[in-house]
Amino acid sequence: MRMLINVPETVVADGLRGMAAAHPELTVDVENRVVVRRDAPVAGKVALVSGGGSGHEPLHAGFVGPGMLSAACPGEVFTSPVPDQMLRAAAAVDSGAGVLFVVKNYTGDVLNFEMAAELADEEGVQVAQVLVNDDVAVTDSLYTAGRRGTGATLFVEKIAGAAAEEGAPLERVAALARQVNEASRSFGVALTSVTTPAKGSPTFDLPPGELELGVGIHGEPGRERRPMMTSREIADFAVDAVLEDLRPQSPVMVLVNGMGATPLLELYGFNAEVQRVLSERGVVVARTLVGNYVTSLDMAGCSVTLCQVDEELVRLWDAPVQTPALRWGR
Repeated sequence: MRMLINVPETVVADGLRGMAAAHPELTVDVENRVVVRRDAPVAGKVALVSGGGSGHEPLHAGFVGPGMLSAACPGEVFTSPVPDQMLRAAAAVDSGAGVLFVVKNYTGDVLNFEMAAELADEEGVQVAQVLVNDDVAVTDSLYTAGRRGTGATLFVEKIAGAAAEEGAPLERVAALARQVNEASRSFGVALTSVTTPAKGSPTFDLPPGELELGVGIHGEPGRERRPMMTSREIADFAVDAVLEDLRPQSPVMVLVNGMGATPLLELYGFNAEVQRVLSERGVVVARTLVGNYVTSLDMAGCSVTLCQVDEELVRLWDAPVQTPALRWGR
């Protein structure tokens, strides 16, 4: 097993200790697995809390900071955080204006965030929730009832976070988060399997020379397997799958996301093909982001997320943000 780790049991804790050392603007509670922006709670500001299994970095802890999340709860690798983490995070960031839970649609995450919301309500913390379910590849898959939550999580957290930073009330922040989710669709492709530290070997069998179309961020099966395709062919398939479901009537934002092991050179080349397809289909692109943002440990591959936007959503996307993984305008 060739991994830059000590032992599998301490991977998450070691990563959080390193994050704390690199980012003094964050408060990192390694023992309780909560990452909080250091200036929280911010008076009068709605707080955003998200979380999920580790292994998808920088999601979610890498998006904690001004203009995005107030706190994140990292679980064990590919395992939901527990309600106590979420409750602790909500209590740490609540200023009295309420807390929005951003939840990817995976069964463990959904159940635990629902329980945390009930516990928070008992303690007098007002909580709203938004469920991210943007993956068009499959429905009712492993880990999921309904569509999986993937790349649109970044769009939701950034745009809702910007609105919260401007002082919008909880109802407005939650409504924007739901609007972004409903306007977003994603599709992922795996070129290799993923290897978890606990297993130490690929979690699923993907023979050399084949790829998985529609893969999930935990390595869940997609729509089909095919012999290896060119970047151009993959872009045609993935973008058309998204457009078939989204059918945008206004400009879109594009996220070309790496799964963890695909070099930026390849991602930018793939983005060129994505932009070609969108141009050929008559879709106007308002903004584009390329990089590793919602990963799957060491999986080679990528995903495409499109979000249909209006002027207000673009303005909130462009608003200042300062987190470990996303920063501009400050």
